[in-house]
Amino acid sequence: MSTTAPDTTPATSRRHGLGFWLVAFVFATTMAFAAAPAPLYVLYAQEDGFGSFAVTVIFAAYAIGVAVSLYLAGHLSDRFGRRQVLMPAVLLNVIAAIMFLTWHQLGWLLLARFISGFGIGMLTATATAHLTELHRGARPGASPQRAAVVGTAANIGGIGLGPIVAGFLAQYVGRPLYTPYAVFAFLMLAGLLALIVVPETVPPASGDWRYRPQRVAVPPEARAGFVAAAMLAFVSFAMFGFFTSLAPSFISGTLHHTSHALAGTISFSVFGAAALAQVVTARWSPSRLYVVGLVVLPIGLVLVVAAILAASLALLVVAGIVAGAGAGTAFKAAVASVIELAPPAARGETLAGLFLTGYVGMSLPVILLGVLLQYVAIHSSILVFGVLMLALLAVAALMVTAGRRRPALA
Repeated sequence: MSTTAPDTTPATSRRHGLGFWLVAFVFATTMAFAAAPAPLYVLYAQEDGFGSFAVTVIFAAYAIGVAVSLYLAGHLSDRFGRRQVLMPAVLLNVIAAIMFLTWHQLGWLLLARFISGFGIGMLTATATAHLTELHRGARPGASPQRAAVVGTAANIGGIGLGPIVAGFLAQYVGRPLYTPYAVFAFLMLAGLLALIVVPETVPPASGDWRYRPQRVAVPPEARAGFVAAAMLAFVSFAMFGFFTSLAPSFISGTLHHTSHALAGTISFSVFGAAALAQVVTARWSPSRLYVVGLVVLPIGLVLVVAAILAASLALLVVAGIVAGAGAGTAFKAAVASVIELAPPAARGETLAGLFLTGYVGMSLPVILLGVLLQYVAIHSSILVFGVLMLALLAVAALMVTAGRRRPALA
């Protein structure tokens, strides 16, 4: 990745400092919009008569869009510049918001979620890199820790803010299937205008260039560690997927709590706990992150299953916080481990594989759970879901333990 050399003049530093916060705003706002439909799926189900399986498919369309985008477009900002990718990424989500405002039929919802996911796949890596480079330009020589913390807060924290803002707007402002999307569309358009004044941090590329999708490669010497990290990412994202797809329907249907604000608050608590956990553990080693993640995430998973079996809202809230903290720590461990294991020349490709695995985890288990719910009672379905996720975590723990006993790779 090539970036411009930092200019240390006060005016340039101020521009980069302002650009840093503008990109953080755009990043958080767009991620929030992407998660905004979570507490509103119940309303779509009531309006159009589709059940829990349709909700899971709508959600999966988003995850598939992210995965496809990571593969096809996630690396383009290294060639064309950060702003040149950020702006169409945000614009795609504005288009998705307009589609949500205009059509409520299942086919249009699927298309809107896919388009939103495709934009998010372009946004995440690009915005994270842009924040790091703008911070370097604003504060040359400073630790990158601030950029990492702000990037985490904008990414996962933004996802958490989306459901709670949408839930409260739907509950207390009126026109619940219009107002949240109108608000987020306005904020994203404001962010698009703000990006005009943000400095570019990637110089124009020269020479011949031929497009190819992002390679997803794992070097042979890193495969065992990668598989363990991938399993953690898979289960962590599966928990995120559950709380942004089926959990609001469970709260409304089984627990008979129809408040959209409540559903949004519970989704927020999961992502808020994940973001807070990543900030608190920012300086931890991968080994320590693995230990804590492999303890807290299974506890959260067991509590989620117990909450649904007991039909307890209070327990579900606690379970969401614990599962969110565990998922945030476990995923951070997975990323740190892959960075540590992969050779520098293959690091980007290996991380791409990890993120793709995570987004498969966000969609596939939730789809399978949605299918099960069509034929099996919710208690049996959630038990199957819980046992499968715990089995993956157990295998990951065994692989991590075995890997730590082997000599480190040169």
